[in-house]
Amino acid sequence: MAGLDSSSPLPTDIVVHQQSKVLELAFSDGARFRIPFELMRVCSPSAEVQGHGPGQEVLQTGKRDVQIVAVQQVGHYALQPLFSDGHESGLFTWAYLYQLGRDQDQLMRDYEARLAAAGLDRDAPMPDKGGHGCSSH
Repeated sequence: MAGLDSSSPLPTDIVVHQQSKVLELAFSDGARFRIPFELMRVCSPSAEVQGHGPGQEVLQTGKRDVQIVAVQQVGHYALQPLFSDGHESGLFTWAYLYQLGRDQDQLMRDYEARLAAAGLDRDAPMPDKGGHGCSSH
């Protein structure tokens, strides 16, 4: 997971859009992103999604309609969203949110390719175990 360093752009505005299911962020370098909740959930930096090491990622399914029901700022470096499916263990650093925003089209294509390789689609119920998560970081 990308961390915070002195060159990382910082957020200047954060808006949770419930109806369109996106987190809108503006950054100090002028970049502005609208990150779908679904992408945030399936690419959560938590151990529950990423595993505890390479090859332990868990492919997330059935997250198309997930909502962010609460969000808490953690120090001066991250957000911790509470998703409507109960997931709340991911700490999204500013640098990771920037990466998600910048790379969201490719990350979604990669996610859909992993789903297809597993014979699943975005709306499939979560399997008990197995699969691969968002492993771009």
